[in-house]
Amino acid sequence: MPASTSPIPHRVRHPHPLRWLLPLLLFANLAACSSGARGVDSRELAFAGQNYRVVHLDLKHDQLKLFWREPGSGRPFGSIDALRQWGQAHGKRLLFAANAGIYDRKSAPLGLYVENGKTMVPLNLSHGNPAAGNFSLLPNGVFAIYPDGHAAVRTSNDFKADGKPAQWATQSGPMLLIDGKLNQQFVDDSSSLKWRSGVCVRSSTQVLFAVSEGPVNFHTFARLFRDKLGCRDALYLDGSISRLYVDGEGYAGAPAFMVKPYAGIFAVFVPQ
Repeated sequence: MPASTSPIPHRVRHPHPLRWLLPLLLFANLAACSSGARGVDSRELAFAGQNYRVVHLDLKHDQLKLFWREPGSGRPFGSIDALRQWGQAHGKRLLFAANAGIYDRKSAPLGLYVENGKTMVPLNLSHGNPAAGNFSLLPNGVFAIYPDGHAAVRTSNDFKADGKPAQWATQSGPMLLIDGKLNQQFVDDSSSLKWRSGVCVRSSTQVLFAVSEGPVNFHTFARLFRDKLGCRDALYLDGSISRLYVDGEGYAGAPAFMVKPYAGIFAVFVPQ
């Protein structure tokens, strides 16, 4: 009888624990990037002896809106921090914020203010009112986002003549640039030095905000938009109270002790 042969046992291979761990870590990183790590394009630039904080928004991805009063209560937000806290309470994270146009003594926008398609303050074409301050330096202008998602900076008269309804809009002044040219009211060696903020639309969906990190005059600030940022039309937003907020970076612009309540605030939120 032939001798019986025992089968050779197979070696059982146990997968290395890292084989399962690495894909899980990769997935977690991807999830974090997609859910909360996205920010806005923010950078510091030097120009003509002064530093500036510049934020570049792409309206195809960044949902830029305007906020004045809290829904429900009707109370003005007044500050970027109050708006940020409101967003947190509603499951939103504030990526970017900036004060909008000039306001009056009653803390209401001095000119056109449109929020989500509703005109809350009409276009202001009054001329030569000294109480209006920089708003009366003509031409003043309008920053608007339209229902189709494109944005524009126009002089107030051109905005009226165009007649297109805006989804979001704020009026301020003066215009810094009109069709690539500096506002003729600006003087190269002016001694009127203030912290300043402004906005331009470089293409239909590319919006740039800038704030100075120290006092500058209008002429230098307008040249920043033309010569450094490549803008053709740019609008001044406000002066010594102006600040930008960027998530993860904090505030840039005027010192905190100079800031007063805002009437309108630009903001980009994302879900928390």
